[in-house]
Amino acid sequence: MDVSSTPSTGSTNQVDVLKKAIDVKEQQVLKVLEGATQQSQQVTAQKTGMGNSLNITG
Repeated sequence: MDVSSTPSTGSTNQVDVLKKAIDVKEQQVLKVLEGATQQSQQVTAQKTGMGNSLNITG
């Protein structure tokens, strides 16, 4: 039985679809993490009384 190292067209398309799905999910996770980071910073700013739009010019 010969084994070919070249994937068939069907499996190549499946791999491409899976890669795209992973990329999309990765972007969604990053957006959630960014939102959580912003919320955490706002809560910390409120607890410390520093606010989140402190503008100090010297």
